[in-house]
Amino acid sequence: MPELVFEVTQEADGGYCAECLTVDIFTEADTWDQLRLNVREAVKAYYFD
Repeated sequence: MPELVFEVTQEADGGYCAECLTVDIFTEADTWDQLRLNVREAVKAYYFD
């Protein structure tokens, strides 16, 4: 698996967005902790066989 680099931004409404710069993965959440879980889930889904 290649190295995954995410850019995380905080939205004006207080939520967070994470966009992977190395593959096509994008997710968002209302809290930092939820974003971390969503990123893990999105990566697992992207690499699902």
